[in-house]
Amino acid sequence: MSLTQISVAQAKAEFAALVSRAEAGEEIVITRSGKPVARLTALTEQPVVYGDLAGLRISDDLSLPDSVIDDFMAR
Repeated sequence: MSLTQISVAQAKAEFAALVSRAEAGEEIVITRSGKPVARLTALTEQPVVYGDLAGLRISDDLSLPDSVIDDFMAR
């Protein structure tokens, strides 16, 4: 992974291009007065991992998305 440092002013002027570079895997550090203040990187999808809830009963009136309940019940 490549790392680039860029000033806030330059980042503001080139934001769309910097987002594209981050999507491609580049890590961009935003600096203010030469000091790092933020990092722009691509988001990665992390799978949701539920803890060990063996024996836990789900209430019939629980309001959760079906996909969450289905995933829970599959474990």
